Amino acid sequence: MRKTAIKQSGKIPAQPGPREVASVKPGVPADAESVIPGAGPSTHPGERPTVRLRDAGPDDAPRYAPEWLELREGPDAAARAGDLIDPLRIRLANLPGKAGLVIHDLGCGTGSMGRWLAPRLDGPQHWILHDRDPYLLHFAAVASPRSAADGSRVTVETRRGDVGLLTPDALAGASLVTASALLDVLTREEIETLATACTGAGCPALLTLSVAGRVELTPSDPLDDEIADAFNAHQRRGGLLGPDAVTVACEAFSERGATVRLHPSAWRLGPAESALTAQWLRGWVGAAVEERPELKEPAERYLRDRLEACRAGELKVVVHHSDLLALCRPTGGAS
Repeated sequence: MRKTAIKQSGKIPAQPGPREVASVKPGVPADAESVIPGAGPSTHPGERPTVRLRDAGPDDAPRYAPEWLELREGPDAAARAGDLIDPLRIRLANLPGKAGLVIHDLGCGTGSMGRWLAPRLDGPQHWILHDRDPYLLHFAAVASPRSAADGSRVTVETRRGDVGLLTPDALAGASLVTASALLDVLTREEIETLATACTGAGCPALLTLSVAGRVELTPSDPLDDEIADAFNAHQRRGGLLGPDAVTVACEAFSERGATVRLHPSAWRLGPAESALTAQWLRGWVGAAVEERPELKEPAERYLRDRLEACRAGELKVVVHHSDLLALCRPTGGAS
């Protein structure tokens, strides 16, 4: 399972949300044979098991179910690095123009980044939500936050486009670029394109929940490390960076004059997150076996035992991620 390049859906009071179509209830593991679309490796050879970064044909079916994204919402929100918010606020306060913030959310999915971040920032905000899936963009629009931390208005618009061809001109007037679980599904060239666009536009970037390649399971099992190594190799298929992405992104932004801050943002999954843990396990092990077919037989035993422990409330999982804040040099004379 690769981390998705879209963010997870959720439900906020008095607003419609993805639970309208969800069939998996939080806290209840799905059937052992099922993997929610987006939680596991693609079934089509050569296809990225993530949100595509380029427009697809009109008949191309969505790859990510709101059910999977919804399961992620709470743990993602708990994991994101709140310590990066204060330096971000300081930089945003010094950007030119006082009419409000314009925030581009790349690979927005159903908009959970906005639901998490908008209430933490002051002042009017206009969010431009980018994703290739119009179904998910619909949820992002209807379940978007309505007010900022100080009660100012928050508005949104949605766009479909090619994130891989992002340019400084496309970010003209932007105050901030955000993304969640995006970097690890990019190539080196795509990360350099992203860094060039952000630094060229002089806007900071808050890029959260990139996989770090480390997982801790309690109780441990002798196969843990082998599964993890195979999964990490799967993450790097097709030139994608997987767990190397954060290092590459730090270098790319730093080489272009940005100040980069990193902070850990681990998922910490226990009995209350058993539904997510079960889906994550199936995708994690499935990707490992897809990468190394010789693991199939021991992995079947491993997955069965892990799912049983999950159902019994006896399994704890820490999935390590990193959050990156790139404070690009502002344009327009701001300090």
